[in-house]
Amino acid sequence: MMDRWLRNTNVVKVIALIIGILLWAVVHMEDSSLPGTGGTGVREEKISNVSVTPKYDSNQFYVESIDPAQVVLTISGKDAALKKAMSTSNYSVELDLTKYGKGEHILTLTPVGFPPNVTVKVSPASAKVVIDEKSNKQMPVTVNVTGIPAVGLKAGQPIVKPSKVTVTVPSGDVDSIESVRADVSVEKAQSPVSSKARLVAYDKNGKIMEMAAINPAVVEVEVPITSPFTSVPLQLKLVGEPPRGFSVASLQQNTDKVTVYGPQDVLNRLEYYEGPSVNLGELKEEKEYTLILDIPLRNKVTQLDPPKVEVKFNIVPSATKTLEQIPLSIVGQNDGFDTKVVLPETGKINLIVEGAQALLDKVKAADVQAILDVSNLPPGRHELPVVFNLPTFIKKGPQQDFKATVEISAKQQ
Repeated sequence: MMDRWLRNTNVVKVIALIIGILLWAVVHMEDSSLPGTGGTGVREEKISNVSVTPKYDSNQFYVESIDPAQVVLTISGKDAALKKAMSTSNYSVELDLTKYGKGEHILTLTPVGFPPNVTVKVSPASAKVVIDEKSNKQMPVTVNVTGIPAVGLKAGQPIVKPSKVTVTVPSGDVDSIESVRADVSVEKAQSPVSSKARLVAYDKNGKIMEMAAINPAVVEVEVPITSPFTSVPLQLKLVGEPPRGFSVASLQQNTDKVTVYGPQDVLNRLEYYEGPSVNLGELKEEKEYTLILDIPLRNKVTQLDPPKVEVKFNIVPSATKTLEQIPLSIVGQNDGFDTKVVLPETGKINLIVEGAQALLDKVKAADVQAILDVSNLPPGRHELPVVFNLPTFIKKGPQQDFKATVEISAKQQ
């Protein structure tokens, strides 16, 4: 039956007419004018809030402001071209600053990334831009240690690598940089805290400088966690004195101070640290002795730095010297009684002292105390031994056991 229709001339004509009408309709729809296009087959689309993108050397310059920062684009073209342009996100509005330096400029805005078969209009067509130069400043890194370590421990001096960084800011802000800081928490830490910390720049008002670029932006920080510590003088405990005929000419320590670690209440009471004992009676020859001694841990102390001390003694033959008219001093007297020396009548004595010649040359009678202790004695006459307080490494000469007589009586009313 279909073959019979196709053999019929009239049927073929009708089919050809229908096809022609359809083709005309398709062409007419594509070329006919759309609302608002003026009958040319071109239509418009508007894109609002398109950001202006500055093109510049960010290592050298800083864009302080762009006005306006966003614009409206009017795109015109055929429907297919518009749809293609609208479907891509590669377009932008560019502000070319590559030929401009510091200052205020009014420049034309350029749309980029659109296909060639559309027309783009930017509104407004230009923008005012303010450009500033960048400046660099070297700054030390400050570590802000936060939190409290575990009980009985304390945070030590932080170690930062690198210790200095470069801060880049607009030239007008370079004098405002006050510090570059890293924050590190040691909360409940029982061992050294190591971390990578981000740096933040602050101005003189303590506010964060948002526009500051820091190189490097991250540093390595280590915070030691130790027992509390303090640094005090190291005092050797000298026992006895060299045999008769020998004296100490000099004593040298390789360290006069020691860092003591331990409970805070123990450290608070320390005025000095008692070091190792040295028996001077064992130094029996004329020579220089070098002793390397362990410093003992005492009274809950957990650590010492340094743990050892090197001591040098120079032993020489003794010389002697007579110190004359040394006044006798009375200690321990009762305020309700008068106490006076009756023998010797002068209240003074002479004393032969022994020591290294170089030290004796400097000793005077005023450097020696001759003491009579009358503590708890009743009124009356009392014969008492004289006790001598001598300078370091000076000793009393042989066969000199001094005694003196004091009289204690009630005060006259």
